[in-house]
Amino acid sequence: MKGKVAFAIGAGVGYVLGTRAGRGQFEKIKGWANDAWHDPRVQGYVQEAETQAAQFAKQQGAALKDKAVEVAKSAVSGKTADGKWSSTPEADDPAVDVQAGEPVVDGWDRERP
Repeated sequence: MKGKVAFAIGAGVGYVLGTRAGRGQFEKIKGWANDAWHDPRVQGYVQEAETQAAQFAKQQGAALKDKAVEVAKSAVSGKTADGKWSSTPEADDPAVDVQAGEPVVDGWDRERP
C-alpha cells in the first residue's frame, strides 16, 4: 500500500514539475500558498507562535543555565549532584548516575527497586 501511495505522489509531482500544463498548475498552487502565507490572519498566528516560542526559550534557557552552574560547582568541589564526595571516575561525569553507573536522563533519577 505504501508503494502505491508513493508512486501516486511521485507521478503527481512529476506531472506538476515536468509538463507545461503541470508547470501552470504549480505556479497557480504557488500563488495560492503565497497569498495564504501573506494573509493577515495567518501572519497573526505566526507572530503569536514566534512570541510563545521566544518566551518558552527564555524560560527554559534560564533554568538550563541554573542547572549548568549547579553541576559545574559540584564538579569543581568534587561532590556528586547528591552531595556525596566522588570516588570513581564516573562520579566526575554529571551525566552518569554514580550508584547505577547509568546515564541520567534530563536530570531525573529513576527509582530503583
